[in-house]
Amino acid sequence: MSFVSAQYLESMNRNLQDVAGKVNVSFEFFPPKTEQMENTLWQSIERLAPLAPSFVSVTYGANSGERDRTHDIIKSIKQRTGLIAAPHLTCVDASRAELERIAKDYWDNGIRHIVALRGDLPPGNKEKPALYAADLVEILRSVADFDISVAAYPEVHPESPNAQFDLLNLKRKVDAGASRAITQFFFDPEKYLRYRDRCAAIGIDVEIVPGILPVTNFQQLQKFATMTNVAIPSWMNKAYEGLEQDATTRNLVAANIAMEMVKVLSREGVNHFHFYTLNRSELTYAICHLLGVRPQSAIA
Repeated sequence: MSFVSAQYLESMNRNLQDVAGKVNVSFEFFPPKTEQMENTLWQSIERLAPLAPSFVSVTYGANSGERDRTHDIIKSIKQRTGLIAAPHLTCVDASRAELERIAKDYWDNGIRHIVALRGDLPPGNKEKPALYAADLVEILRSVADFDISVAAYPEVHPESPNAQFDLLNLKRKVDAGASRAITQFFFDPEKYLRYRDRCAAIGIDVEIVPGILPVTNFQQLQKFATMTNVAIPSWMNKAYEGLEQDATTRNLVAANIAMEMVKVLSREGVNHFHFYTLNRSELTYAICHLLGVRPQSAIA
């Protein structure tokens, strides 16, 4: 082994030792649309469940069929794994009475954690929504003592006129009773750290949980990034160049990028990371393993 390789391994081991045992994780899934996708989802949940995540969340669509699938999956996760299951709930397409009914149903079924979002506006819609995420947080608080997560945008929400407006919107959600904020995915840790500092400066005192997306499909990422106002560093283009037909190497690159981000943020005092799994467990499990997140006793 060369001296350079020995130095690299020693540095990597030291960095991993620094974060081992200090990392909390949570995972996000989306409702499956086919039987095959549902099988993949449950395989992923069962694979990741022994890591004892703080919670697992399930996204929420704007149509009734997908909403119903979210409700069913959330209840099944709780019953089958005992994990804290947190449904996404949007208010852009629902009345106050409907949201109160959904919240009460969740509470009655033992669901205590909700991810409260405004939701995407329907295509072509130019009307001002009747309810925003801060309103949804207030509604949930009026129903029961939920643990409420909301969204945060280190690179500014695509619809916000400027960063300050976006930051004040997060503060409104926190002032309404949000327990924590989970960020949109990003790839420049410095942007997250500057954002966290700005949050603290205006009195946002809840945990700002970084959202981590292991990228296995770079072309798909480019589409996501355009819609979400996320900047893709030039070095990522080079990292994935020529790997369109090489899934194995793409996975190695994705895992390395995610682990490096977690290590950098961990050294800055971050100890909770929210992984966007895209319903696949392999990469997320491997990353968590290398970060010292080990399986706990079997979950009933």
